[in-house]
Amino acid sequence: MGKFFGFVVAFCLFFGTATFAHASGTYEVGDQGADVVAIQAQLNSLGFNAGSADGDFGELTASAVKAFQAARGLDADGVVGAQTYRALMGRDIPVSRDSSTASIRRVVQTSMRYTGVPYVFGGTSPGGFDCSGFTRYVFAQSGIYLPRMADEQFEVGRYVSYNRLQPGDLVFFSTYASGASHSGIYLGDGRFISATSSRGVAIDSMNSSYWGPRYVGARRVM
Repeated sequence: MGKFFGFVVAFCLFFGTATFAHASGTYEVGDQGADVVAIQAQLNSLGFNAGSADGDFGELTASAVKAFQAARGLDADGVVGAQTYRALMGRDIPVSRDSSTASIRRVVQTSMRYTGVPYVFGGTSPGGFDCSGFTRYVFAQSGIYLPRMADEQFEVGRYVSYNRLQPGDLVFFSTYASGASHSGIYLGDGRFISATSSRGVAIDSMNSSYWGPRYVGARRVM
């Protein structure tokens, strides 16, 4: 565990920019939200069929982006990066989409600082955490304030598909109740950290026999 701890911290400190810049600086298949609605609406208004402007960046939207990129002489990869966004929307990509590697590193490092802290039902401090109390406390140290309960946290930020998880994403599982009843923080390399009832704050594999079948989704709040 100690070696893994050192590896993750070193990875985040020295390779964070390469790891996070793509995910936080583009719009692509799997993204959802109001920004995607605007992109879809603009594509449709220009005659590139993105389907319903429903805020869900799917394959039809990607095809419309590729057609737009080809018409504008851009690399037709279906990903809305800074150059495509500027050509499509007539302005720079929102600052909120810029790389936030410092904040992500801080969240990851803060979360791992509390490895071994005991589980306390209703706990919200380093004296003892429950799962959502832990995630809420860690993000608050970086000025990001989450709702108190896991199911409420599952409603904030924006949806992230499993294959696009990045360190710092909130990951959710269905444990003692249906829906999102357990929350944790993704660390990368298929691992996440959370306050478990059996071992306190601990690192686990997303694909373990226990957690894998219980995974219900992820949200990105940074």
